[in-house]
Amino acid sequence: MANVTGYNRKLASLLRKAGLVDEATFAPLVEKANKEGALLASLVVADKILDELTLIGLVSEDSGWPPLDLDKLKVDIEELRSMNKGADLLPEDACKFHGVLPIAIAGDHATVAVVNPYDVVALDNLKLQIGRQVIPVVSSERAILKAIEQSFHAQDKAMEQMMEDMKGIDDDVDLDKKKQPDEKDDAALESDGDDAPAVKAVKAILSMAIKRGASDIHIEPYEKKVRIRLRIDGVLQEVMELPKKLERSLCSRVKIMTDTMNIAERGKPQDGRISVSMEGKKCDIRVNSLPLVWGEKICMRLLAKGNLKDMKELNLEPEVFDILSRGLSAPQGMVLVTGPTGSGKSTTLYSCLKTVMTPEENVNTVEDPVEYELEGINQCHVNPKRGLTFASALRALLRQDPDTVMIGEIRDQETIEIAVKAALTGHLVLSTLHTNDAPSTITRIIDMGIEPLMVASTVNVVLAQRLGRRLCSNCKTDLPKDEYPDRQQLLHMGFKPEDVEGLQLKKAVGCSLCNGGYKGRFALVECLEMNDRLRKIIIGGGSDIEIRKVALETGMISLRRAGLLNVMRGVTTIEEIIRNTVGDEVEKPPKQAKTEGASESGEAEAAKPAAE
Repeated sequence: MANVTGYNRKLASLLRKAGLVDEATFAPLVEKANKEGALLASLVVADKILDELTLIGLVSEDSGWPPLDLDKLKVDIEELRSMNKGADLLPEDACKFHGVLPIAIAGDHATVAVVNPYDVVALDNLKLQIGRQVIPVVSSERAILKAIEQSFHAQDKAMEQMMEDMKGIDDDVDLDKKKQPDEKDDAALESDGDDAPAVKAVKAILSMAIKRGASDIHIEPYEKKVRIRLRIDGVLQEVMELPKKLERSLCSRVKIMTDTMNIAERGKPQDGRISVSMEGKKCDIRVNSLPLVWGEKICMRLLAKGNLKDMKELNLEPEVFDILSRGLSAPQGMVLVTGPTGSGKSTTLYSCLKTVMTPEENVNTVEDPVEYELEGINQCHVNPKRGLTFASALRALLRQDPDTVMIGEIRDQETIEIAVKAALTGHLVLSTLHTNDAPSTITRIIDMGIEPLMVASTVNVVLAQRLGRRLCSNCKTDLPKDEYPDRQQLLHMGFKPEDVEGLQLKKAVGCSLCNGGYKGRFALVECLEMNDRLRKIIIGGGSDIEIRKVALETGMISLRRAGLLNVMRGVTTIEEIIRNTVGDEVEKPPKQAKTEGASESGEAEAAKPAAE
């Protein structure tokens, strides 16, 4: 809860003034509360100095706000959402952080249960966040946290009850019997409506994923079960297991929701799309099915419609932001974003599109599929079955008088050739590639058949991107000095000598508001800007190692360096950066090449970039 110290001071004074506590037993509690940052009220109740309702009544009388026994009230979060245009008045983590829970709405007023009715600043902030006048009622920390859990996780509890009801459902199923597709089951699934177990399960899975901020849902069939996993902040977490008998109806339910996937076709991959509105959020979901040994695996990627950011909101390094801005302001050329699947490339590209999108510019995209729909941009969804490939769509698009062209992904030689020609003839081209870093993107394009001179002439900027997990602001703490790596290790990781002096590292702890000490992600971006030195290396047939060396010498911030800068700011941990990036020792020989005589000078040369 925010402002714990002020509340504890006020409550201690109130209890002493009322003569309700014995100083000998009360003083140690006050000291413990201040030392641990705990609520004095909770300690007083736990030690049975006062009962909870008496304490609430005392605070209520002193503050002038009415008391409330939350244990006797059921808060209907769904009704509150419907009265607030489908959105939460306050998200769950904000309720826990402030120690509050909205319980009712009446016109422009919201009644909110609070632990600390004395914090005027917090109440004013609540008014701004909720967008209504706030009427506080006094309750306890225990009762509010319990009500938050019951209110926000009612869907999860319904899921648990459903799981309990389905125990043993698989006992009479012959798993060795090869079943043929049964359209009757699918018809029954549609006719049963919301009462069908698969319908309930899919709704609960989607609700849980959206509520927890997952980016992907995996429904995975095995011999005797169906495993459900969510990717949260880039890490997969198993959230439940369902009976094997539900596997086919789950897949059919998801296919029915897409309106494009064939529920009778279970032998080949299919793609589809779903639009849903849950937990007060609108979300587009990309669906893919893949036949496996024990059934069909369903993967769903969640694309929240409100997640599109402007470039300034990406929190790029100032140097990277300036380079990218120069690349986007150029009248022609290519701006490329590279990285693995799920590294945020599309979000970055759409942020770039929002920057160049003006009434005077004809902005066009060719995508598979269209991930975010933007008004003011002409978006084309490729359809290979009908002959509309990236290459054919791009050819047609170049006859549409474009100024800026965004290609969802460059996958083949034909597409890259057309993209290069477009960049050479006065168009700004944005696209993505799959490479490990920015310098290797140059050699990848050359390997796809483009002449080095053409590459040097058309590429403006290349970004390589990863997503790192952000430390939870509620529970992160300083790393004890005795747990620090030694100076040589820090230099080897990529810290500069001046960085090591006075370095303050953070560690992940974990609390009720986060996932193992991390909450949310941020972009790690390596940005290569074309210059005369790089052009000379590229035209001369230089390797990606040579390109990287020159790029670093001319000011490129590498992925590792971008990560370490965020470590120094306390945004994340060293462990998270090492997990996502490799070092910058471009001339370090591979381990297998070492023999019995690796010279000291060779080792010093390999360590030089880190020390620099």
